[in-house]
Amino acid sequence: MLTAPKLRGTLLNNEPLAKYTSWRVGGPAQRLYIPEDKADLIEFIASLPEGEPLVWIGLGSNLLVRDGGVRGTVINTRSRLKDMKLIDSGRVYVEAGIPCAHVARFCSDLGLTGAEFLAGIPGTMGGALRMNAGAFGGETWSIVDRVEMINLHGEVIERDHHEFEVAYRSVKGLENEWFLSAQLKLATGNSQTSQQQIKALLEKRNTTQPTNKPTCGSVFKNPPGDFAARLIESCGLKGFTVGGAVVSEKHANFIENKGNATAVDIETLIEHIQNQVQVQFGIALQTEVCRIGEKA
Repeated sequence: MLTAPKLRGTLLNNEPLAKYTSWRVGGPAQRLYIPEDKADLIEFIASLPEGEPLVWIGLGSNLLVRDGGVRGTVINTRSRLKDMKLIDSGRVYVEAGIPCAHVARFCSDLGLTGAEFLAGIPGTMGGALRMNAGAFGGETWSIVDRVEMINLHGEVIERDHHEFEVAYRSVKGLENEWFLSAQLKLATGNSQTSQQQIKALLEKRNTTQPTNKPTCGSVFKNPPGDFAARLIESCGLKGFTVGGAVVSEKHANFIENKGNATAVDIETLIEHIQNQVQVQFGIALQTEVCRIGEKA
């Protein structure tokens, strides 16, 4: 059993992960560590044995944990890596555990513009950095200047955004490194205008997406020149159900947990959607959602 007697965080063994994910499904983590803060997390990772598998989760959106659970150690940064501050004019320091919506409001209150779209991303900055998350036409890495990474040995490395290969919902250059924080570079603008923009974005999101249901956010990437939701709806799949998982009637690119879904239900439904879109349109839908763990 892994022990870390000098650390300030919480180490849990065989901890069910369903309560840590927005889909509310998934098996247990062999170990789950909830750090006290960034310094504690760095010390914990440095204490891990060589070769220990490591997985990170924040708000647990955009994530499907399979029913068999996750071997190794899962790091949960939610409400932990939460420091956020203005560095200088136009630059904001944001740690990885802060929800994207909080970043949008913080920047808006400072009269900085360009981060409003983050209000529509249902995850933390760590997850947004990992996948170049986007909403309403904005993308995370369009406002990133520098990032702070940590590797398997607990070593902290600062990297410039040019060191990464960034594309639509994709960031390459992350082998065995994870995000601790980012420096965002924003323009100076009008706080009231920015706040009004965030309000309008949130109203649109609440109107068009099942924000009050257990989902992971968007399941599929939009194919070039089209929308995954349009293709899925055109296949007549709104309301299609596998076990406790159902294609949302409100937005076809969302899969809802009706309350009793398993990860197998959701994964089976994902594959059915992909097969139907392939057959009817000749398009191979790619998933946004990250799948981790083992099948039961």
